[in-house]
Amino acid sequence: MSTELVIDVRGLNKRFGDKHVVKDFGLQVHAGEIYGFLGPNGSGKTTSIRMLCGLLTPDSGSGTCLGYDVIRETAAIKREVGYMTQRFSLWEDLTIRENLDFVARMYGMRDRKPAVRAALERLGLSARQDQLAGALSGGWKQRLALAACMLHRPRLLLLDEPTAGVDPKARREFWAEIHALAGEGIAVLVSTHYMDEAERCHRLAYIFNGTLLTTGTAEEVIARQRLDTWIATGPDLGALEARLRALPAVDQVAPFGATLHITGRSGDALDAAIAQVGARGPWRFERAPSSLEDVFIHLMSHAAGQNQHRAAA
Repeated sequence: MSTELVIDVRGLNKRFGDKHVVKDFGLQVHAGEIYGFLGPNGSGKTTSIRMLCGLLTPDSGSGTCLGYDVIRETAAIKREVGYMTQRFSLWEDLTIRENLDFVARMYGMRDRKPAVRAALERLGLSARQDQLAGALSGGWKQRLALAACMLHRPRLLLLDEPTAGVDPKARREFWAEIHALAGEGIAVLVSTHYMDEAERCHRLAYIFNGTLLTTGTAEEVIARQRLDTWIATGPDLGALEARLRALPAVDQVAPFGATLHITGRSGDALDAAIAQVGARGPWRFERAPSSLEDVFIHLMSHAAGQNQHRAAA
């Protein structure tokens, strides 16, 4: 991975009326790095991405994207970044080739014909190039959208929940292509709700209510929260779940198939609670490593609790 910073921003803020949507946002992304951007719906992910790619101008803050100032040089950023939106935004009444040719014309590409041909081949679209975009499945629309935002050879891809509604096979193929692009030195910032996708990223950022809560590798993010997790198996897990939720040492209880995941931050208190419940029932408890999902649910719950406390104060 390169030491070159493709994104280097700090203190970005954006308000819409009286709503403070993004608060003091800062991020650094290197060339060749896949950076996962996570958070619940309405947390500010899309607004942050649009500020980075020049579609929205921050109200305050500073920094650069692709070497351009994110406040004064937004037009230059828009020309050199590849942005894939949440919704399919190409023309459904045009064929795959016609869509790519039209996008290439918008960028004013002189070599648009070989560029379109190369994009068709790279994304496996050549055999379908005469098919209307509106007739494509979600996975093929995803490939077409990625081909379109790669046409002008950007050094940065901003992908806003690109695999929503796509089947597992198409998702796996998409991520294989993203890693291939990163291997060529392209930086990728991708927002996602899928924990398995987050684990495919080199580093992660988690945003909630416009505030960036944590960044780092998956291992660093998990270790930083110091959560303890137990897995419970046995009969009548519904009754066990109700009993565990009443214990102060237990922060989270979540069903996973035929098991329960129990998580808390106070190790000794949680161990004592597990021992107490285990002595009185037919359940079996085993320690387990905390997952990214455990950590992100904890971060969201903790941040929501702090917001409620401030509102009540």
